[in-house]
Amino acid sequence: MLLLWAVGDLLLLFRASWRPPFPLSASLHSTGPTPTLTGTTTEQRAMAGRGGAARPNGPAAGNKICQFKLVLLGESAVGKSSLVLRFVKGQFHEYQESTIGAAFLTQTVCLDDTTVKFEIWDTAGQERYHSLAPMYYRGAQAAIVVYDITNTDTFARAKNWVKELQRQASPNIVIALAGNKADLASKRAVEFQPCHLPCSPPTLFLTCLSQEAQAYADDNSLLFMETSAKTAMNVNEIFMAIAKKLPKNEPQNAAGAPGRTRGVDLQESNPASRSQCCSN
Repeated sequence: MLLLWAVGDLLLLFRASWRPPFPLSASLHSTGPTPTLTGTTTEQRAMAGRGGAARPNGPAAGNKICQFKLVLLGESAVGKSSLVLRFVKGQFHEYQESTIGAAFLTQTVCLDDTTVKFEIWDTAGQERYHSLAPMYYRGAQAAIVVYDITNTDTFARAKNWVKELQRQASPNIVIALAGNKADLASKRAVEFQPCHLPCSPPTLFLTCLSQEAQAYADDNSLLFMETSAKTAMNVNEIFMAIAKKLPKNEPQNAAGAPGRTRGVDLQESNPASRSQCCSN
């Protein structure tokens, strides 16, 4: 019995004093409970070599680098996190856990001689997190409002998000409307906002549904695409469209606008020249 106690004491002593022979480090960081996913050009090339979907370009040598804050808004389960995961990592998970609070991610795209770095805030869609949304879209230069094409309630909620952004966000914010889950086009919701066309399901309804969303986007000066995080349809394209619009729409005097966060030129050290970043 004394021998067993002695062995047990030795094991406890060894366990308390043991340290791993190498440092353990985490590959994912978090802003709260949700991990950060950061894309790299090496991963992009590897994904393309494996036959994956085309990925955004990484920064090219000599390019001006500008960074912009982009926020994703929309009802829960419309696929916001899946869109970002597809854009940043080229991945899709059939069962994606709900975002808690918000997740922060980054990705870059190249436009001619300019590299645009997106600082992406993927917000939670649950109603209890709605009060936190202004904290994330305040100062954002771009927003993607996402809805599920199979759920009309999410489209109505998307309209509310657009109104809120137009009322409270930066005055020159670029807003894109994304009708996600386009791979489920055959399951589009039967009831939808009236489009004043003689829709007779199923022959005209799918066209009518898309026309209503497009008409709403046109009326509110929004970028609009139907996307699918599952098939990668229009995922890169919607981010590229935003990136193309940001440099063209950046006003020269925006630096003094209240609540406006400028795109930051990461290569400029002179504050006077930094104010002209991405203005051409």
